[in-house]
Amino acid sequence: MSSFRFLHAADLHLGSPLAGLARADADVAALFAAASRDAFADLVDRAIEARIAFAVFAGDIYDGEWKDASIGLFFNRQLAKLDRAGVPVFLLKGNHDADSVVTKSISLPQGVREFGSRKPETFRLESLHVALHGQSFAARSALDNLSSAYPAPVAGWFNIGVLHTCCESSAHARYAPCTLDELRLKGYDYWALGHVHEHAVLSREPWVVFPGNLQGRSVRECGPKGAVLVDVADNRVTGVERLLTDRARWAVTTVDLSGTESEQAALAAVETAIRPVVAEADGRPVALRITLLGETRLHGGFARDPRRLADEVQAAAHRVSPNVWIEKAKLETVPLQRGAAAAPEMKSLDLAALLEGLDAEPELLERAAETIGVIAAKLPGGVFVDEAALADELPELVNEARELVLGRLGR
Repeated sequence: MSSFRFLHAADLHLGSPLAGLARADADVAALFAAASRDAFADLVDRAIEARIAFAVFAGDIYDGEWKDASIGLFFNRQLAKLDRAGVPVFLLKGNHDADSVVTKSISLPQGVREFGSRKPETFRLESLHVALHGQSFAARSALDNLSSAYPAPVAGWFNIGVLHTCCESSAHARYAPCTLDELRLKGYDYWALGHVHEHAVLSREPWVVFPGNLQGRSVRECGPKGAVLVDVADNRVTGVERLLTDRARWAVTTVDLSGTESEQAALAAVETAIRPVVAEADGRPVALRITLLGETRLHGGFARDPRRLADEVQAAAHRVSPNVWIEKAKLETVPLQRGAAAAPEMKSLDLAALLEGLDAEPELLERAAETIGVIAAKLPGGVFVDEAALADELPELVNEARELVLGRLGR
């Protein structure tokens, strides 16, 4: 029986900036910022231990153009480990590291093969009777179905299609779009996909797999992250094993404070909500976004002093585990009787009604986005502000400001 194992990974995003943890201390921020590199180094070591025959990386190895050569040297150092272990490597470029995006380069080990971007290319491993077919991105935007031009399978061999694509996902940018049926009709034995950051097995006949990215980079990428090990025997996939590599984890949770009468009870509820998050992280540091919900008499006090609320939630998190850091404490509670405790001079003015709907006011949101851009441009070098993420959250930020105003006016 002919059998072998190979590694399928994608979306390393080496060099990706850290998004979030603005209030964490420097050591914690550095830990999360280094997590992508640490995850990849761990992946290489574990893949060698697993005695893989070869490795496939399906795009977005880099997050974008290098600021300096350090990220390229790091990647080369890890590939050199695979090369010394006799493991061939096959690379494909995606939208983040397309030919037109990453223009700098470092010479890679001899055992590394990179798919070209002008047309589909096939690499063969004669000893294993494996054929790998793929095409890299020439530019960041690839709107055509690249897979349609992939060649016919090599008869009698194990055929792998390597593709950076949205496939049928509606949650990701539509790069190299294709359908699952189109991939099935190619007649390949395994499709090694990249681009979608969530792990997903789209098909088992044949196997069509998104391994997900190696490491979550923001609260938008929660849960376990990693790659897959694929076992093959007699030209058939016999198993696909997920290999978790994330060194730090992002998570979200909610706490319903409906009817809660005291701050002590509210913080106890926060601790209760955090415990399962810590258990699931299995010892990894966690960056947690926590949302407080429900109708409670505590709303006004929380809204008046959001900084103190954030500090108390962080303290509650550390009572559960020293490895939990609050990325954000969102206040979405509502008062028991809005307006009942208003200041006398405000009685004749329904300020809550006047401020209602600001989160959907186009002109206000546009001015707020411009302000974010101005502030970001004035920040010192090295301070990262994810302007796109902030723009997406503008309605939420406007609502927070609204509640702060009402809370401080006793509304």
